[in-house]
Amino acid sequence: MTDSSTSASGALTELEQQRLQRKVLIVLATGQVMGGLGVGATLALGALLVAEVSGSSALSGLAATMNTLGAAILAIPLARLAQRRGRRISLTTGALVAILGAAVIITAAVLGSLPLLLIGMGLQGAGMALNLQSRFAATDLALKKTRARDLSLIVWSTTIGSVVGPNLFEPSELLGRALGLPQFTGGFLIAMVAQILGAAVYFLGLRPDPLKLALAQGASVKNKPSPTGGFGSLRSVPAARRAVLIVALSHAVMVAVMSMTPVHLTSHGATLSLVGLTISLHVAGMYALSPVFGWLADKIGRAQTVLLGQVTFAVSLLLTFFGAENQTVVLVALILLGLGWSASTVAGSTMVTESVAVQDRPGLQGTSDLVMTLCGAAGGALAGPILAMVGFSGLGLVYLIAVIVVAVAAVRTLRAPRPAN
Repeated sequence: MTDSSTSASGALTELEQQRLQRKVLIVLATGQVMGGLGVGATLALGALLVAEVSGSSALSGLAATMNTLGAAILAIPLARLAQRRGRRISLTTGALVAILGAAVIITAAVLGSLPLLLIGMGLQGAGMALNLQSRFAATDLALKKTRARDLSLIVWSTTIGSVVGPNLFEPSELLGRALGLPQFTGGFLIAMVAQILGAAVYFLGLRPDPLKLALAQGASVKNKPSPTGGFGSLRSVPAARRAVLIVALSHAVMVAVMSMTPVHLTSHGATLSLVGLTISLHVAGMYALSPVFGWLADKIGRAQTVLLGQVTFAVSLLLTFFGAENQTVVLVALILLGLGWSASTVAGSTMVTESVAVQDRPGLQGTSDLVMTLCGAAGGALAGPILAMVGFSGLGLVYLIAVIVVAVAAVRTLRAPRPAN
């Protein structure tokens, strides 16, 4: 493909493709800021609202459970919608479902209905599924030499909304009280407005649709999507299996250790301020340097960057083993945990995209998001019993097994033939 003219078949020139890609990245990043703002504004409110409506703090964990379950359930339908109708319709639909979820949550709070509240939490999981799909949308028109960087920019843009959102907790409560809404619902109203703006950005901004253009350029009439979708690609393409495994297990390690850190720190006398600082720096590690890891994945290779991420994970987990009683060491370990996740997720997600032909990518991407979300939920669920049995230091050693598995998968990828796409 040259950058001087359009081919007779109507294919985009490289210059046209780069120009469109810049527009797509701006639209996706703007939508991610809106989505992150909505998620951040309701981050702690879901658990508080469930406890308030149910009258039991023991049930507060159902908020995160239903949100994660909703994201997992919606991952493949949104990917299939993208395959049929393009990213514009898929991402807009995801935002609309998240808006519906927030509306159902507010209604449930007014009615005092726990079942309806949990349904709303599940529907709001579309926001998480939407955020995950957006990073893949950044790769549709990306050139191979900048594909990981483009994906990482969308991962990074989530940081803005996620950081600003929690600071809207108090203003959102003031807004909720002014409108006569129940306690802890103002943030969901802000989430609704943010997702409405996000839906408008996707619907109006993604013209022409990047996935439709990519499919038109990269797929011939004979190259139809796999009839078995992403799971078919997992069964038949070793590179796809390795890539999904890398993303899923890396996410499971991060969620497991991160979710148990507040429990460990508070049980050892840490203040809530220190716990908050530790988690904030961990989240900064996850997102703030993602463009650096995207650049590295483009320069030195996807699998090499995954290995860098796993080495960072290993150092983090060893620090939790040797320094579990030292709060400063734990803080450093959590920063490294976030950095390891960032490197592995950015490079691994790029590998997911590149492991199959363009017409099979949406299906595999949706399957990857499903497996990633479920593995994260499983990692977090198993972390509690493991912590009870072997302590925080032992937790790191147990999840070091997953790090070794991912490292082996990355090494096997290095030895495999490189994809041409």
